Amino acid sequence: MNGRTPPRVLLAVVALGLLVSLAVGFVIAGQSPNQRYDQSADLLPEEREQVVGDRRGVTVVTVQKGDMRGLSGELVAVRPNGSVLYHTDRYSSYWDVDPSPTGDRTVTYIATKWLNESVCGSGPMLADRGDCRRNVVERLNLTTGERTRLYAHRMEGGRWHDVDVINDTHLLVGDIGNEAVFVVDTSSGIREWTWTAESDLPITGGGEYDEDWVHLNDVELLDDGRIMVDLRNQDQVAFLNRSTGLVANWTLGSEDDYEILREQHNPDYIPAERGGPAVVVADSENDRIVEYQREEGDWKRTWTWTDEQMQWPRDADRLPNGHTLVTDTIGDRVVEVNEAGEIVWTLPVDRAYEAERLGTGDESAGGPSAVRATLESNRAEPRSGPADRFEEAVRGVVPIEVQNGLLGYFFPWWMGFYDVLATFALVGTLAVWGGLELWWSSVSLPDRESLGRESVPSIRSILLLAALAVVGYVASVVASLV
Repeated sequence: MNGRTPPRVLLAVVALGLLVSLAVGFVIAGQSPNQRYDQSADLLPEEREQVVGDRRGVTVVTVQKGDMRGLSGELVAVRPNGSVLYHTDRYSSYWDVDPSPTGDRTVTYIATKWLNESVCGSGPMLADRGDCRRNVVERLNLTTGERTRLYAHRMEGGRWHDVDVINDTHLLVGDIGNEAVFVVDTSSGIREWTWTAESDLPITGGGEYDEDWVHLNDVELLDDGRIMVDLRNQDQVAFLNRSTGLVANWTLGSEDDYEILREQHNPDYIPAERGGPAVVVADSENDRIVEYQREEGDWKRTWTWTDEQMQWPRDADRLPNGHTLVTDTIGDRVVEVNEAGEIVWTLPVDRAYEAERLGTGDESAGGPSAVRATLESNRAEPRSGPADRFEEAVRGVVPIEVQNGLLGYFFPWWMGFYDVLATFALVGTLAVWGGLELWWSSVSLPDRESLGRESVPSIRSILLLAALAVVGYVASVVASLV
């Protein structure tokens, strides 16, 4: 045994231990929450439906995870007792979903489908990322499965996250790719009104100006004619007048003031007749749901809800009974929270984006403000164990945007904090081992006689390293597909 054997054995043991740890985590996690929905509604007849507590309506959930190539998004409708009414994974990603006035089991959704680059031609986005997509707005009957295409648009770069149906022929669209809001006549394809973020916002803020500057992910047409828009990368919820643009002194939040909002999603407006003006917001990067009340010309936070599990919530709807329906993306769940801040229902969903309770109005349309409903706030209790403190210390070093990006888009659903840590440790171990083998090989090269003796174990080690890398890669791919 030469001096190189002990480090090789040590590195092999560490790598194997990390692989075993990941394998155990994968096995313990079991079936993906979404696999339970991969079934036909015909297998679950209507007579199985029953009222459970205050839940009388179907809950419809959209799943984004197909925003990366090779994966499919999902839309699932679940009855009050948890049985599946409808499930589909036709498109790459599903975003906003709203009840349709055409029936109590009919919804309208916006979805995105990746296209072959040849369909879009050769634009600048394609040259950089091969980014070619079609956004579709469709009406879906959840009972019969009948789909009706209302509008579609092919584009390079970006996608649409939200669409509000104005009437039978007009849609209000939030366009992330072009940082704009517009009204389109679906019968002619003519855009009759457009607001661009450039007209009112400084280009020095937000994300990279030529990439994801504003990330405008939500629009809502208010009863008074104004339009509420979510400017995620500016940490703001803004209000637009279709004649004059940005409404002065009504913007909620300010850029990088994370005490108010931090890269939020899907704000819902509650008007004065229901206890507002107020706005319920999924305060995503702060891992909480918040509500702000308009008082004396300013916004005041009147309600906060979170718990230990919550990470990257992206939707919150106030229901007519005062409960709040919360979509927790990385927490892999949709929860219903009562007036006392207690979870009264949980629906496991892998990487959910938005949820809608049918029969309660569009989003928070039928719900009261937190002030009127006297809702109680809930804040997560700090965890005090050694493992918890270690996790918090690591999370405190890694930016929250990086954490949510990795967990939300890169790593498979079953990976928790320590699984991700083990993955990085495995990659680091293999990198160190590979570097040592290359260095040992270079040291052996000048000595022809030594080369003959040393080359065999070195080649074996490199082959072992390659095998471990392949096993790790295959395991991660398989895990991401289940």
